Amino acid sequence: MILFLRTLFIGILLAMIGVTSWASSEVALWNTPWAVATHPWFIATLFDTYFAFLAFWLWVAWLEKTWLRRISWLVAILLLGNIAMAIYMLVRLFRLPRTATMDDVITRHP
Repeated sequence: MILFLRTLFIGILLAMIGVTSWASSEVALWNTPWAVATHPWFIATLFDTYFAFLAFWLWVAWLEKTWLRRISWLVAILLLGNIAMAIYMLVRLFRLPRTATMDDVITRHP
């Protein structure tokens, strides 16, 4: 399972870097057309995305031991989204042995 998860999150990280690089080369984020930025589905998607980021961060905050690390990961997740989330998961997964269980992945250990 750990090998599968490592592969999955490497794929997510590479895909997000690729699509973000492509989109950035096409148009700057701050040049998003007004019609797109004010579209109800664009706004709903942003709310959905950032609420998901906050939900993921609550798990991160529970796992991390210091407020500095908790706040640092919050800022990273809010600024980089799934790129930061994939990096967090990869750091966590590569600290575990290949024989680790899902319990080891998702729970806090002393």
